[in-house]
Amino acid sequence: MVAVVLAALTGGTETVQHLVATVLPGYALTTLKLVISVALGTLVIGAGTAWLVTMTQFPGRRWLEVALVLPLAFPAYVLAYAYTFVLDHPGIVQSTLRDVTGWGPRDYWFPEIRSEGGAALMLTFVLYPYVYLLARAAFLQQSGTAFVAARMLGRTHLGAFWSVSLPMARPAIAGGVLLAVMETIADYGTVAHFGVPTFATGIYTSWFSLADRAGAAQLALCLLSFALLLAVLERQSRGEARYHGAGRRHMSLQPERLTGWRAAAASMACALPVLLGFALPVVILVTMGIGSEQDLLNRRYTGFVRNSLTLASVSAVVTLAAAICIGFYQRMRPGRRSFGAAYVARLGYAVPGGVIAVGLLVPFAAFDNALDSFMRARFDISTGLLITGSMWLMVAAFMVRFLAAALGAYEGGQSTVHANMDAAARSLGQSPLGTLRKVHLPILTPSLLTALLIVFVDVMKELPATLILRPFNFDTLAVQAFRLASDERLEGAAVPSLVILAVGLLPVILICRQVGRRRG
Repeated sequence: MVAVVLAALTGGTETVQHLVATVLPGYALTTLKLVISVALGTLVIGAGTAWLVTMTQFPGRRWLEVALVLPLAFPAYVLAYAYTFVLDHPGIVQSTLRDVTGWGPRDYWFPEIRSEGGAALMLTFVLYPYVYLLARAAFLQQSGTAFVAARMLGRTHLGAFWSVSLPMARPAIAGGVLLAVMETIADYGTVAHFGVPTFATGIYTSWFSLADRAGAAQLALCLLSFALLLAVLERQSRGEARYHGAGRRHMSLQPERLTGWRAAAASMACALPVLLGFALPVVILVTMGIGSEQDLLNRRYTGFVRNSLTLASVSAVVTLAAAICIGFYQRMRPGRRSFGAAYVARLGYAVPGGVIAVGLLVPFAAFDNALDSFMRARFDISTGLLITGSMWLMVAAFMVRFLAAALGAYEGGQSTVHANMDAAARSLGQSPLGTLRKVHLPILTPSLLTALLIVFVDVMKELPATLILRPFNFDTLAVQAFRLASDERLEGAAVPSLVILAVGLLPVILICRQVGRRRG
């Protein structure tokens, strides 16, 4: 963050004035439109489906309750590739429409998939599970006493939901919407493929196409300010509100059994996001991949797979190690310093990958250049790019970006380890590190594996930071998919996209198993 601010301030007012006069208003307006559209879409779909599967009974509810999580496995840009292949002008839908009707290209109107609306739709389909998971958990944890009291006072089932259940679940729903909004402003692959000008695309264009480092830093500062402002506004909107269970006894909510057209409507409402956000794109990508003649076993593709797996594995291990250090330090030395460290560590998730890339590349590139100049002047030796030309700067960026996810999983498991275990270990002569190694880590193995898997998959899908920071001739599956899609070779892009999807399904399957088990 400091590097982004300093780089932006040293860019001079000329660059700022040029940005304000040309692209900045457009970037801000488009980003704001996307944020509002995705926030509303994920709120309606996520909270609505969560309420239906927890508060009502209808045909197919049991499997839809689990299937609604599946779109989370898709990166938004992969979904964009699939729907562009089908709905674009040369796609099968419009081609069939012209063949059947005999219309020409100008004789009919068809929704443009490469648009702000199309980007918002793709992001909504893959991000609504954030809201769904948190809202569903909140609804299940609520006691039914307040809901029953509202019904006894004359409220209908829907009225009691609006006046009691929804307000009580507001913190969880707001948290899910905030996660979706953060992912929206950080997205690059979808908006770049659809040609939608946002802050994320502006940073990449300024950095590479225009070679304007100051402009990229100033755009990154704008995006960083926007992301942090959203987090602050969401926190302030809660005010001093407190949410408590109604009564001491927990009474599970009894779902209302739906019949007739209401049951059919509920089934359709829950099945549609799964169909459009997972099932249909998978069919499209498999069809595209079969006709692409791409070979995953040739040397070039095995290199992409190796690079992706190496980068994701190393980043996951380093990030988990950092999460363990911060979490264990906070437990052993609770206080302002340790809580401050954990708070700063969590800020990375609110910062888009492109901003992190700029914030790391600027100071380390300056260090590499200064070191190279010094070694040339003193010893006539060129050190080259020691840090910026290596994979380790990418690992650092991913650690910053995804440390919050690993820290959350670690702290969730750590909360189950009673403080008496620490005291018993210390009384038996164990040092703090010995307590961590012999007591905490064996107990926390499931949580650690979950954190490792989450970060691994997130790194596999990450695109903007990878595009900016990757060394020469170090391409990943995400970069290859983006490059092929940028060249309009969508069938070829389907093959690496399917591999990314297959890897992304691993944590989603774990989440689905937990959703299926934890009912009530």
